[in-house]
Amino acid sequence: MEADISTQAVGLASSADFSLMNLFLRADIIVKSVIILLIACSIYSWAVIIDKFRLFKKINETSEDFEKKFWNSKSAESFYNNLPSNIEDPMALVFKEAMQSLIKKKSRSDLESRMTTMLETGIEKQMSKISKGFTFLATVGSTAPFIGLFGTVWGIMNSFQSIAISRNTSLAIVAPGIAEALFATALGLLAAIPAVIAYNKFNNDSIKYSQRLENFSKRFLTII
Repeated sequence: MEADISTQAVGLASSADFSLMNLFLRADIIVKSVIILLIACSIYSWAVIIDKFRLFKKINETSEDFEKKFWNSKSAESFYNNLPSNIEDPMALVFKEAMQSLIKKKSRSDLESRMTTMLETGIEKQMSKISKGFTFLATVGSTAPFIGLFGTVWGIMNSFQSIAISRNTSLAIVAPGIAEALFATALGLLAAIPAVIAYNKFNNDSIKYSQRLENFSKRFLTII
């Protein structure tokens, strides 16, 4: 008799559909909400990752080109006058804003201090634009596993409730709920791992680029 029950339970569990879509459809509203939230976070994280990857590749190339042209120019003022109006490179924008301030102010007293402040403000402004989205990546990387864990705990609670109601501890009763619960944890890790790796990489790239802007500013100050 016991052998027949065990065989039946195993048969039911093996015939159950454990596809990702079915796991989602069988889950209750709380677990579904967790899954949807994690999928949305993962998609937006990848959008930020792709955007920042393209951004750093672009600004590294444009800044290198800008520096070469700047140091080969005859003077800072003539180079400024020939700059395109729609330029987007952060280093060029820092230089452009500093030159605009220099030309507008006729007084030359305390010039170095004023220019230093202008350059620092310009660098801070550009780095703020570059680092936009970093907070989201850090938040997803640190919270997604816990959100997934919450979904897992809730799913396991539902499984135990199903066992209590049916008074049946067979694999066919327990397995679907456990699978749904573990699916939430897997999604949490799937969202968190790329976000953490990307945040660390882009944060490091951001520090390097900030140092590059600061080095340019110091060299620019010496020729004013």
